Formats: sequence, C-alpha cells, structure tokens
Amino acid sequence: MSRQFFVGGNFKMNGTIKSITDIVHNLNDAKLDEKTEVVISPPALYLLLCREHLRKGIEVASQNVFDKPNGAFTGEISASQLQDSGISWVLTGHSERRVILGEDSDFVARKTKAALESGLGVILCIGETLEEREDNKTIDVVTKQLQAVAESTKDWSKIVIAYEPVWAIGTGKVATTDQAQEVHSAIRSWLGSTLSPDAAEKTRIIYGGSVSEKNCKDLAKQTDIDGFLVGGASLKPAFVDIINSKL
Repeated sequence: MSRQFFVGGNFKMNGTIKSITDIVHNLNDAKLDEKTEVVISPPALYLLLCREHLRKGIEVASQNVFDKPNGAFTGEISASQLQDSGISWVLTGHSERRVILGEDSDFVARKTKAALESGLGVILCIGETLEEREDNKTIDVVTKQLQAVAESTKDWSKIVIAYEPVWAIGTGKVATTDQAQEVHSAIRSWLGSTLSPDAAEKTRIIYGGSVSEKNCKDLAKQTDIDGFLVGGASLKPAFVDIINSKL
C-alpha cells in the first residue's frame, strides 16, 4: 500500500504572535502538495492561535502532553484538554525532553497511551546519540524506545514514528540517505516482528534532524522514509519546499 507522506513542523520554543501568524498566513497562501499530510507544532501558548487561523487540511500538534487526565499538575496539559481545543496531534519522546527534562521511555509510553486513548494522533520521537551510533547501538536504542510503547499500546494506527538521530538535531549534520534508510528499514522490520505485518506496512516512519529544502528531495526518495519532522526550517518560508518534496 502507499503510505501518505507526512510533514510536521516543530517550532520548539520559538516564535511570537506576529511571527507565527506570518507562518500560518504563508502556509494558507501556499500551494501545497495535496497528497501530503501537514501538521505544525507551535509552543503551547500559540496552539489556539494556529488552530483558529490555519486553513482546513493543516493540523496542529502540541509539543507536550501529560499522562493524567486532570488534577494538581502545575504547568502540564492533558490529552482531553487538547482534544477539547481542537488540537488533533501531539509529540511525545522528543530527545530534548528525554535529555533536558529527564523523561524516560516508560513515561513517554504512558503519555503516548493517554494521548491515543483521547483520540489524538501521536508523533513518537526516537533516536540515538552520537556515542551510541559510534558504538553501533543505534538499532538497539531505537527499538528499546519503541518497545516501551509497544508494551502498553497495541494499536499503532494513529502513531507516526519520527526517527531523529540526536546528533543531527539542530547541528546542521544530517544522516546520509543510506544511514536514514537503514534505520527506517530496521524500524519497519521491528514493527513487523513485534506488532504485525500490517503495522509494518501501514505505520509511517518519518525522518528528523536538520532537514532542509536542500536535502529533503533525496531523503524523500527512500523506500522507508514517509516524511519529515522539521525543526528550524519550519520557521522559514522554505518549509513549503520541504512539504512539497515529493513533487
């Protein structure tokens, strides 16, 4: 089957009302590949701004979600609150949250489960450090991160896996097309053996890590790369070129 190409834009902790409104207007006015699913993920403060002004067909993702439905959890946001606000996607497992905020794979799995149970789509981020890659532990690391989620979640139909080598995020370094394809292929094999052949065939696996308008077309040609999770470049007009990388 043909998996729908998926491009997400993770704004991280960047943007103002004006700059994010400008990005939204640029996306609204651009001619985008109709076959590509597009989701943008602004800081939490601007989720509703984006949802209110984006044209139909472009979705919004929260950069975070908590694993409890409500309660005394200062600073957190629940999956049900996101759904209530018309936010249809969420990121979990991003390396910046794993490393800087100490979120382990079990917590990522609980957050993923909570989001899915509330009807949200999940962009599940995984990836290895440079040290782990140099020690030839890449596949072991990413499959362990995936296994934590698989232990509590059997239906992966609303999960998009984002493979983001930590050493390539925001560094300007990019995995070669062969390196990215190799890991994506291994992830797909893991899906087939751990979940089901159907999950392996249907689950989208996207690449993140210094994706730009200069390298996206070559990456998009790879058999097991089903799209991108874009960081810094999603804040620029060139994001449109990345969305259209299959054209």
